[in-house]
Amino acid sequence: MAEAALPAVAFIVTYTASGSNTNLSAMVAVGLAVVLAVARLLKRESPRHALSGLLGVAIAAFVATRSGRAENFFLPGLLLNAAYASAFLISLIARRPLVGLIVSQLDAAGGSWRDDPVRVRAFTRATWLWVGLFAARLAVQLPLYLAGAVVALGIARTAMGLPLFALGVWFTWRLVRRMPPTTATAAETATP
Repeated sequence: MAEAALPAVAFIVTYTASGSNTNLSAMVAVGLAVVLAVARLLKRESPRHALSGLLGVAIAAFVATRSGRAENFFLPGLLLNAAYASAFLISLIARRPLVGLIVSQLDAAGGSWRDDPVRVRAFTRATWLWVGLFAARLAVQLPLYLAGAVVALGIARTAMGLPLFALGVWFTWRLVRRMPPTTATAAETATP
């Protein structure tokens, strides 16, 4: 999460301090992303997170510098939010709530949760929560992007990034934590 949030903050701070220099702002953001990636690698943490954060910032910086429009630094994030909102919504239309698919992989329930109306209802509510979260980001940030309000967009992205994600995880946990285990899972745990 730091790999995504801190370079965006560095971009906005540099953009403001430099008198709207998009290229310098992009270089500072990428430089910080490199430092964060190297620090993660030196700690022997997963290179996947380090490299994915660096790649995301590099793409955002490339789009901004290539177009010459600082607000385009945030375009990949907007597109990603639209993709996530669409994926969660499509999973609801297909009657396979994405939260259920994710949680079933984490708790080893497999596909048996689909036979339990209580779990399906909870996973459906949690999936709607994520559709709403990504849609809220787009509803706030897209008009700022279209208006070219770079600083306001950076502030909105930061405020609606990690804090909103953490709130979404917490509400998801609240929705799914009290559910009884599926019949198959309960039978497996009851068998000695």
